[in-house]
Amino acid sequence: MKPVEMVAPATGALELEIMGMSKRFGDVVALDDVSLHIPAGGFHALLGENGAGKSTLVKCLVGFYTADQGTVLVDNREVQIANPKDASQLGIGMVYQHFTLVPSMTVAENLVVARGALPAFINWHEERARLSDFMATLPFKIPLDKPAGSLAAGEKQKVEIIKQLYLQRRLLILDEPTSVLTPDEADEALGLVGDLARQKLLTVLIITHKFREVTAYADAVTVLRRGRFAGSGALPELTIEHMAEMMVGSPVAQDVAPRTQHTPVADVPPRLLIDQLCAQGDHGLPVLRGVNLSVRPGEILGIAGVSGNGQKALVEVLTGQRGKTGGTVLVNGLPYSGRRKEQTLNKVYSLPEEPLRNACVASLSVAHNMSLRNYDKPPLARWGWISQRAMRKQANGYVETFRVKTPGIDARIQTLSGGNVQRAVLARELSHPVELLIVANPVFGLDFNAVAETHARLLAARNAGAAVLLVSEDLDELLELADRIAVMSDGRIVFETPAEKADVRELGHYMAGGHEETEVMQ
Repeated sequence: MKPVEMVAPATGALELEIMGMSKRFGDVVALDDVSLHIPAGGFHALLGENGAGKSTLVKCLVGFYTADQGTVLVDNREVQIANPKDASQLGIGMVYQHFTLVPSMTVAENLVVARGALPAFINWHEERARLSDFMATLPFKIPLDKPAGSLAAGEKQKVEIIKQLYLQRRLLILDEPTSVLTPDEADEALGLVGDLARQKLLTVLIITHKFREVTAYADAVTVLRRGRFAGSGALPELTIEHMAEMMVGSPVAQDVAPRTQHTPVADVPPRLLIDQLCAQGDHGLPVLRGVNLSVRPGEILGIAGVSGNGQKALVEVLTGQRGKTGGTVLVNGLPYSGRRKEQTLNKVYSLPEEPLRNACVASLSVAHNMSLRNYDKPPLARWGWISQRAMRKQANGYVETFRVKTPGIDARIQTLSGGNVQRAVLARELSHPVELLIVANPVFGLDFNAVAETHARLLAARNAGAAVLLVSEDLDELLELADRIAVMSDGRIVFETPAEKADVRELGHYMAGGHEETEVMQ
């Protein structure tokens, strides 16, 4: 890309066109001849599975990467974006998946410092007046004097969006902006930038995996697959099925385990019973504060909640990776602490979050990892020795049945993609009779066919009589799979409802800490 003069500063939404953009990292082609056009005031969704090239493309737009080939036009003029300063001068800003706020600074200080060049003396009286006027134009309010580090995750994400608007961005790139927001908070944030786009004050490019957000706010879509352009279209003409098919390159698998196959019996004793469970986090502070819940055979209990409210610790306690400091856990009426012997006795299996780290030995082979549940039992164990032949036979069967893509069962499991590690662990955990299944964010990073397969297997386990505890940050997943939904907030279960009666707004209210308001009123 040849250097050209920067476009002079302007206001209002900008028009963006990318033509033939390519980017390599060594032998890896991250982007291959990708083109994209967004008119001024457009709200454009960029879709694709993990590794499709979405992040590489937007990082080229904000100057963190320099494209090897291609042309970028802003308002029909060719520009060179060699660094983040170039992008900023063009009015291009980005809200990242990870927070960029300085925790020790107040919200006001973060906003002012974000401007970059500052005078030696800052007139804070004038700055606060300017900020107060600006904040008055927004639908959500954040205290300007509050330290950023003390904000909740949803508040931090709002400040990240506020910061870009305060800097008068003309093109705003949103990278999974609602992953830490409740449904109401997500609608607030996306509704705000959507209104600005309709007023031609802002152009929006959003990366998201939530089709609800795409269909509710975007007016057009571009899909990438394996670094290449896979298709595009306008909404609402483009259906979810079409978008999903473009993302994976084939029709999406259909659910093969109907929810209606099995109805749990209400008077059956709970298979999992948790009473006043308490635990500490990594820094010695309470992370579970008296959790109460139960799961019966033949049902899926979904645990909803904004990330960081104790869900991870709950799964760690139940899988034996974190000790409890109080309360009781019973499985089939017996005390349970997550030890391997107890898991085997009670047929407890699990798919924890980040399975490569939490459910595998990364340096061992696929075959060895697939045998971690039964390496010491027949037919794998014979006369005190492990039968390599039996282990390999088992692994080959798992690979075929669960369609694990691997260079071979002798390959280290850490060489597999995240989705195939997920499949390998599912194969190991679901190839035995299951009475209690503990699952956390089971389809994160999977393509749509793998998502459908995984959901079908969870439903099949439930239909066969297993009690399933499903922890997920995706409300759509819980509404699709769960029989009951409980909300976890601040280390407690604060709300529970049958799935068929669940209201997204009510769930979001409790996810956002609405139970605290109820407690105060009482």
